[in-house]
Amino acid sequence: MAVAATGGAEKDKKSPTESSGRSPSPSLSLPSELPSLPSGLPSVVPSLPTDLPTGLVPSDLQSLFPSLADDEVPYYMLRKGDCFDTDDSLPGQAAKRRCTQPHDAEVVKVSELNGTYTTDAALKKAASALCKAPLERKAAGQAAGTVRDTVVQYPDTGGYKTGIDKVACSLAADVGKGTHKLTGPLK
Repeated sequence: MAVAATGGAEKDKKSPTESSGRSPSPSLSLPSELPSLPSGLPSVVPSLPTDLPTGLVPSDLQSLFPSLADDEVPYYMLRKGDCFDTDDSLPGQAAKRRCTQPHDAEVVKVSELNGTYTTDAALKKAASALCKAPLERKAAGQAAGTVRDTVVQYPDTGGYKTGIDKVACSLAADVGKGTHKLTGPLK
């Protein structure tokens, strides 16, 4: 965790690396005698059998994974300031866009869930609570009619159990098939 403090005497304090003017560098030493490899290692690497039944494994392993366009990423890979479009047919995905071109939403904050959640409803409630204040603050600074919606993206219980704990809090124009788009970065 990083803590930033400003003002008062705190700004005059220096970190240990700042006070010396240089960063410490590691010193490495190698033993003078390195162990030798055992002589009993096999000289031939075994190969896979050639008589496996066909059809068990697709010849194109990429067919096992969903194909995403180059600009599509899972929501949990978004960062603060990223602009994107949403697609109801691809939940959990975001098509990244340049903020200077028309787009559906912009990430205001990325947070992490902490705690034990056993239902999707509990995850939704926790994610919404994480996003409420930052979205309200950011929305207050936008021109009237610019922001019309919010997007809170969070994992389902299966994803959360595997370690996906990111929540992306975004302000949006018309989400989905709406006609209104954001045309620049949020203020």
